[in-house]
Formats: sequence, C-alpha cells, structure tokens
Amino acid sequence: MQSILVTGCAGFIGSNFVPYFLEKYKNYNIINLDLLTYAGDLKNLTEVEHNPRYTFIKGNICNRELVEFIFETYDIQGVIHFAAESHVDNSIKNPSIFIETNVNGTFTLLDVAYKYWMDNPFEYKEAYNGCRFYHISTDEVYGTLNEIDLFTEETPYAPNSPYSASKASSDMIVRSYQETYGLNAVITNCSNNYGPKQHDEKLIPTIIRKALAKEPIPIYGDGKNIRDWLYVLDHCKAIDLVYHIGKEANIYNIGGRNERTNLQIVDRICSILDAKVPIDKSYKELITFVEDRVGHDRRYAIDATKLESELGWLADEDFESGILKTVEWYLERYKK
Repeated sequence: MQSILVTGCAGFIGSNFVPYFLEKYKNYNIINLDLLTYAGDLKNLTEVEHNPRYTFIKGNICNRELVEFIFETYDIQGVIHFAAESHVDNSIKNPSIFIETNVNGTFTLLDVAYKYWMDNPFEYKEAYNGCRFYHISTDEVYGTLNEIDLFTEETPYAPNSPYSASKASSDMIVRSYQETYGLNAVITNCSNNYGPKQHDEKLIPTIIRKALAKEPIPIYGDGKNIRDWLYVLDHCKAIDLVYHIGKEANIYNIGGRNERTNLQIVDRICSILDAKVPIDKSYKELITFVEDRVGHDRRYAIDATKLESELGWLADEDFESGILKTVEWYLERYKK
C-alpha cells in the first residue's frame, strides 16, 4: 500500500477524482487535507467517507507543522495538489488570500516533500525513489487568446487577474524545485471544467439554478467570451495518466476541444431545461446581460496534442454528452 497526499479533495475536481481513483486502484491510501472553505463540502465525498483507504484531515496547506505531521504519520509517497482559491471574482475583491493559499501553500507542500523524500538536491532517499509532486494548475496563467491560436505548453505566461497570477507564481515555484533540487514534479494546466459537484457560484451551476428559480440568468458583457470546456471525469482520467506515466519535469495541457461562448452555453442549457422541465415560456427569456467584470479574458483554448500523443489520453465526453449529464445531475440535486 502507498499513501498519497491529495489536497483540496472536498472541492469540485478533487471530489470527483478521489472516488474514481480509489475505485480504480486498490493499492493506494488517500490522505485528504482540506481546510473546508466555502468552496469545499464533505458531502461531495459521502461515497468514500467510510472507505478504509481514505482519511480526511481538516487543515491549511500553509500550516507547515501539520503538513510535516501528515508526511511523517502516513509516510506520504506522492502528492496531488488540487487545493487552491479559484474564483476570479473573489480574487479581484480579496487578492491576499489567493497569494497566501496558492503561493505560500504550494511552497509549504513542496518544501516539506523535498525534505522528507530527499537527502540533498538530486539525491532521493532510497525508500522514496520515484515519489512525485503533481501540481494542478489552470489555462488562465497564459492570459487571453486571439481568435485562432491555441495555448500550448510553450505559450508564455501572461496572467491577467490576481487568481491567475497566483497560479502562475505557484507553477514557477514548482518548476524551481524541480530545476534546483531535482524534485520529481509535473504540472498540468487545464481548461474550464464542468460536471457534477461544482460550486453554485460557477457559470454552469448558476445558469441552471437561476433558471429553475425563474430568476434572471446573469451573463457578463456581451456573452461572447470563449472557453474550452472539459468534463470533470475526463480531467480526472488525465490526472491519473500524468501522475503515473507523465514525464518528469514536464507540463501537460488538458483541454476538451469544446470551445463555446457563454451565450452558447446558456442557450444549450436553456434548451435542455425547456425539454426536461418546461414552464410557460422558454428559459432563454430569463437571460440578462450584466456589466463585464475587470480582468475578464476574452478567449481560452487548449491544444492537448502533447497529452494525447505522449500518454494516449482522449476525452470520452464531447460537450453535448457532458452538458446533458451535468444538467441531469443538477436537476436531481436541486430537487432534493
């Protein structure tokens, strides 16, 4: 049995990853370190809470004594680092917590891992050869795109919000520990995720929730901002591959090849709801345009060729199949 520290499991992506990973692999124990901020909810993990190979610890990734205790108590032999403040609007209102969690927290995890696994730079302790630090990042570190290009692993970083700047900073710290100390580290930058268990504040849950309440559905600006949408379980499968067979000191971009404007997203969701939960008018009549936020990038789109060609990953869901599953999940949730 091998114990790995997975941070932020009570959040959206982590809470989808943990059940998938524990079901697929019987030789891992997962230690979940999560502070349970507003974006984390243990109800997202009810299907694993009694699994003997899963342990939850409430705490802050910035708490070095706690992180050291976890490494020593559970003999941690890998880290998959999800934990982060992630909402752009919140980063604009209160940037300091993003710097603290995303930058200082990542540094703490890296430094503890290095000192637990290694005797000296580029010298792993015999028992910890192959231990890996996997950092989950975002395509927002690359900034905004024109109408035709795609983000590749060679795209220069150009973050435009405190959130993306904090993630870019943490990426650089991960890189420095690989380059300076020889820590076995990998980074992935993913596009917008969607699917079950996402927090209500995000775009797709907001559309569904507002529509079902017959309230105005807010769309920033002209609604033509473009994102590449990735179904969360496809992301989890990519993480699995990168953790196990991704090349050390590499970055992999994970994208769904599903570019949509916000208007296209809301239009499709309203059409699904019109068919499944009809009311006396189309839900599309609830669409309301609101003032655009500052730091709002126009377009993101990822070229996932490296991940596909090197590791053999392909998304199982296209946007049509993924959004239908997502709407159906939220309909069940909101009924409850």
